[in-house]
Amino acid sequence: MSLNHSPETHSKLIARIPQVTGRDIPEWFTAIENGPSFSRCEERCTWLADEHNLSHGYAAALVREHERARRARHY
Repeated sequence: MSLNHSPETHSKLIARIPQVTGRDIPEWFTAIENGPSFSRCEERCTWLADEHNLSHGYAAALVREHERARRARHY
């Protein structure tokens, strides 16, 4: 399964996450950072979906957004 959505779909998913999950994006980033150390985004996505009962689409969007934020911090 691909982790990539169109930019428009990705933006919409990210915008809806707080409403759908009751948790803000920074809280999800903390959950990802405190979760198991996986080398692949797909593994993080599957863990996030299974552990936190999220749909694959929301989990994939969170992992992708977290990766973007992480890379931005290092530049």
